[in-house]
This record gives sequence, C-alpha cells and structure tokens, in this order.
Amino acid sequence: MFDIKNLLKRAKQRNKTIIFPEAGFSDRTIEAVKFLKKKNICNVILVGDESSLAIRDKSLVKFTIMNPKTCPLKNKLVKHLYAKRKEKGMTMEEAERLVTDPYYFATLLVDIGVADGMVAGAECSTKRSIKPALQIIKGAKKDTLISSSMLLIGKNDFLKKRNLLLADCGLNENPTCEQLVTITSQTVDTAKALGFDEINVAFLSYSTKGSAQSEMTEKVKKAAEKFSRPAVVSDGELQLDTALRSDVAKIKSPQSPIQGNANILIFPDLNSGNITYKAMQMFGGLTAVGPILQGLKKPVNDLSRGCSVEDIILVSAITALQAKETK
Repeated sequence: MFDIKNLLKRAKQRNKTIIFPEAGFSDRTIEAVKFLKKKNICNVILVGDESSLAIRDKSLVKFTIMNPKTCPLKNKLVKHLYAKRKEKGMTMEEAERLVTDPYYFATLLVDIGVADGMVAGAECSTKRSIKPALQIIKGAKKDTLISSSMLLIGKNDFLKKRNLLLADCGLNENPTCEQLVTITSQTVDTAKALGFDEINVAFLSYSTKGSAQSEMTEKVKKAAEKFSRPAVVSDGELQLDTALRSDVAKIKSPQSPIQGNANILIFPDLNSGNITYKAMQMFGGLTAVGPILQGLKKPVNDLSRGCSVEDIILVSAITALQAKETK
C-alpha cells in the first residue's frame, strides 16, 4: 500500500506545472488549485478570463492565469495545431477557432512545454477532455496504445487498507490479447509512479485456470502467459474472488503465486472494467480516482464529473508524478 501523504510529498519534490482548463467555470477546480498552491504540491496555470476569475475570488490574482483569447502565444498555438492536424483536413480557420477552446488551449500548452501536464473533466465528458490530447499529444510512438486505469483507495472490512489499480476501465472497449499485455505494462508503470511497494497483477475472467473455456477466456489466458516484468508477480486467468481472497485462492488455484493478494486487476473488456470499478465505489465504500491516462507522451488526466475537491488534488499530484524529468 502506498501512502497518500507520501504521494503528495513526492509530487511536491517534482516541482511540475499543471494546467487547469476548467478553472473559469468549476468551483471544485478553484478550491483544489488553491490547496495545491498553498501546499506547493505543484505549480498551477489557470485557464480563463483574468478579470472574471479575480471577481470570483480575489486570491486568484496571485495565480498564473492564461486567457485563450488574449494569450501572446495564441498565433504560435494556432500554427502548432494546424501543423499537427492539417493532414487530417484541419483548416487554419478551424485551428484558430479551436485554440480558443479551453481544453484545446490547455492541451497545446502542455504539448509545447509551457505546462508539464493537464487535469480536466470535472465539468465535461471524458471524450471532451481527452480528445485534444489524443489528437495533439498522442502516444510516445506512432502506434502506442493509449489506455486508462482507475485508482481505488480507502478501506473496508474486506480489502482492509489495500489500494487497487483497475484497467482498462475507460478507453479500450474490447482489447486484443496483445493490447491487454500493453495495458498491463502501462498500468504497472502507473503503479510504480504512484509508489506501490509491491505489484501483484491478476488477469481477470469468469474462469479460473480453465474452469470454463471460450474465446474470451483464451484471450485472457494468453495475455497472462505473454506478460512478464521483473519484480512483478502476475497470474491468470482468474476470477475476481480468486484474485482478491486468499481463502478462495487456496481452493480454486492453490498454485497461483498471487494467493488473493492482487492489487492490479486487468479486465478483459471495457464493460466488465467500468461496471466493476463503479460497483466497488458504490457498494464497497471506496474512492475511485481517475481515469489515469496511460501511454501519452505527456500526462493529461481525466476526472469523473462526480469528483470531489480531494479527487482533483490527488489526480493533480498523480499527473505531476507521471511527468517526465526535463534535462
């Protein structure tokens, strides 16, 4: 289990700059960035109109505020966006229009290095907040898969103090065997960035070690066989109870190296992943943080529209930890 206080402390040590495109119309975002600045967890850039933000909260005059309509970098951003998207049919006029959109504006500032990462989604759908990143920042390589994971934190009588990473719960609808391997590797990287002290990966299915057989179970089984990372324990295919309960694991899969101690859960498809994390959140009393995007060249992270101020603070710290060190 990683410690949240330690996570915030480590984010503070990175001294990264995070941009918030929803600052101009999100009360939760304003409360979160005030805390982030007060505790020096990260540097912050607010997107919005300076006068409106100052009227809304006088303390914001001390913040860095960038207005998409008046920013001195506007022409540079228009040309940058046009160069990125002209092969997809984007015109200069469309680029000029999109640069004034707070989500595109913030994403472009991340792409050119003004900010190290972006956090958004408290006031819009996932598609709205991450579409610019998928178009502009893209993956580390041309064919890099972009995936997501959800961090489940808190404690209950069952999990005690165990934190979980669940993937993919937000982007890839029906990943192939090879894509599952990639998603797993990316999620392990996220776990390491977060400070997980040990990593146990369970590839989930409705079957445990051949108790049922189908095209779906075979996909999970093959992904588990192909995945391998040093110092990472992994196994599959496993049912959820086998992955999380030691007493069940002793009965259903006594040879499993995980023995009910999984803290990364890999789902065969988006349906099962999304439904499970919401069920854990609602019925298990856990807090879901994310989705945390994985595979982008620079970090852009989404928020649930039902997020709390604390969620925004945590995702901002995670974004700072994901950002690469600059020379």
